[in-house]
Amino acid sequence: MSKIVQLDKNLINQIAAGEVIERPASVVKELVENSIDAGASRISIAIENECRNIRVADNGSGIDAEDITLAFSKHATSKIKKVDDLYTINTLGFRGEALASIISISKVFCTTKTHDAESGTRVECSNSEVKSIKTGCADGTIMDIRDLFYNVPARLKFLKSEKTEFSYISDLITTLAIANPDISFELLHDGKSVIKTIGKGGLQAVISNLFSKETAENMKNVQKADKISRLELSGCISVPSFTRSSKKDYYLYVNNRAVKCPVFQKAVDTAYRNTMPQGKYPFVILKLNMPPGDVDVNVHPTKKEVRYKNPNQIFNFILSAVTNSLLNNNTPKAPEPDNTAAEKVVSMAAYTSSAPVFTPDKEEEDIVVNVTQSISPSFYKTSQPVNYSTSSFKQREFIPQKTIIELKKEENIIGQYRKTYILIERDEGLEIVDQHIAEERYIYEKLKAAQHPSSQLLFISDVLEVSPDDMDRLKENKEHYEKFGYGIEFINEKEITFKKLPSAIAGLEAKEILADLLENLQGDVNGIDEKILIMTSCKSAIKANTPLNTFQMQEIIKNWRTCEKPYTCPHGRPISKILKHEEIAKFFMRNA
Repeated sequence: MSKIVQLDKNLINQIAAGEVIERPASVVKELVENSIDAGASRISIAIENECRNIRVADNGSGIDAEDITLAFSKHATSKIKKVDDLYTINTLGFRGEALASIISISKVFCTTKTHDAESGTRVECSNSEVKSIKTGCADGTIMDIRDLFYNVPARLKFLKSEKTEFSYISDLITTLAIANPDISFELLHDGKSVIKTIGKGGLQAVISNLFSKETAENMKNVQKADKISRLELSGCISVPSFTRSSKKDYYLYVNNRAVKCPVFQKAVDTAYRNTMPQGKYPFVILKLNMPPGDVDVNVHPTKKEVRYKNPNQIFNFILSAVTNSLLNNNTPKAPEPDNTAAEKVVSMAAYTSSAPVFTPDKEEEDIVVNVTQSISPSFYKTSQPVNYSTSSFKQREFIPQKTIIELKKEENIIGQYRKTYILIERDEGLEIVDQHIAEERYIYEKLKAAQHPSSQLLFISDVLEVSPDDMDRLKENKEHYEKFGYGIEFINEKEITFKKLPSAIAGLEAKEILADLLENLQGDVNGIDEKILIMTSCKSAIKANTPLNTFQMQEIIKNWRTCEKPYTCPHGRPISKILKHEEIAKFFMRNA
C-alpha cells in the first residue's frame, strides 16, 4: 500500500499559513500591503472580537471580477510573472500565498470593484472554497476577516492577550503610515479611532499625528543621493539631546519596505557614537531607495530581512548621510582672530584646545573685565604670544590689573544660574546651556581634529606607586596615551612618574590623572583612544559651580556654537534646552 498521499488544498494552505500568518497582525500586514500596492490613498483598518475580526477597506484599484477566484488561489499573484522578476521586485507583496493562507484559517468576505467596472463583486471564502456574486459597491476593496484561527485551535491557544495582539497591529500601522505619508490611515479598535493620519503634509505631519509635535520639532532632515550607484537616502533623525530608551523607534526602510537590517542599524549607531548617554538611542526614520537588483528581499517569509550585493557600500553611504545631518552646518563660524593686536585675552576653552586667540571687534561696545576679581582662571593678559606647548597654565603669573576689551555681542546672555548654567535670550525662547558640557564638547572636537595635541613638559612630578597589573596595562597601552600628550617614565617595577601631560590638564593632580587613565585603559582595546580623548576633554573643561563674567560666558557660547555636533557632550549628556516663549507665557496665562 502506498504511503505517500497528495495533501488536499485546504491542508496545504494551512501549512503555508503556519509560515505566513503568525498572529492577527500578520493578516493586517498582508491586507494593508495589498491596499498600498493597489494604489490606495485611503486605508481604514477595524479590529474587533479580541483581534480575530479584521476589516480592511481601501479606495485602491480593486480586483477584476474575472480574477477574483484566482486571487484567492495559492501562488496566484499579479506582481511577478517569471523568475527574473524576483530580482526586480517593486511591490510589498509578491509570493501569492497570503490570501490563500488567510481563507484556510478564517471566514473571509471580500467586496471589490475596479474603477472602470459597472458593478462590483462580493466573495465568500471558507475552508479554501471561493464563491462570488455581483454586487453594487464603491471603487476599491473591502476585506472582512472573521473568526481568525477558528479551525486551528492550537494556533488560537497560543495567541497572547487582546492588548498585546492589538499592540502588534498598532505598531505595524504606525510603521506603514510612516513609510507612506501620502496615504491616509485610520486604525479603529472596537469602534474607537486609535491612529489617524491625514495623508497630507509629508513626513513631518505624520510624525506629529503619530507621536507628538515635540517629536517633530526635534528632528533633522536627512537627504543624500548618489547618481552613479543609484542610491538615495531620505528621512529624518532626532537631535542627540532627544533620546529614547530602546531602538524601538528605529524605523528603517529599503525600497519602502520596513526591514530589520544589521547594516542599517550599525551605520546609524556609528554616526551617533559618543553623542548620547549609554543606554539611550535616537528617534530615526530613514528610507533607502536602491536598484531592486542590488538587494534581495526574498530571504524570509516575513520579508523583514534583506541582503545587499555590496553591504560595505550601503553602510558607508548611510553613515555619511546621517553623520552629515548631525553636523552643525548652519551655525555661523566665529571670526578669525587679528594676530597683530598688542593685547590678547584668552579663554580657558581656547587655551585648552590650542584654538586661535579671540580678538575683540573694535567697533563694538567697550566692556571692562577685572581680571583680579575673576574666580575662574580663564583669562590673563600677556604682551607676548603664548607658546602652549611649553608654557604651563598653572605656572603663569596673573597680572592684577584691568584689561579693557571690546566685545562683539553675538549672544544676548542675560546671566548665570547656580554658577553652572548660562542663560541666553533668543528669538524662539530662553536657552539654558550647561557651561561645563558646552566647553567639553568644544574641546573634544578640537582635540580630536588636532594631529598632534600639545603637551606640557613637567620639571617636577609626583612619584606614583602602581600595582603589577596596572604597570602591565600602562606598558601595553603606551602608544594609545602617548598620542594624546601623556608621557610616563617607568622608574622601576612599582613606581612611575609623569614626564609630560596634555597642556589642558597639566595643572591637575597627577594621582587623579593616573586613576582616570588606568580606568580608561581597561576593556575593549578598540575604544581606548576615544575613552582617553573624552577623559581629557572632560577634565579640561570649566567645572560646574564656577562663577563667570559676561565675557567668559560669551567665549564659551561662541566656541560651542562652532561645534559640528553641538547637541550633547562626548558622554551623551544634553548641552542645552530651550524654553519657548509660548510655554513660558502659557504658564503665566499671557499671550506669547
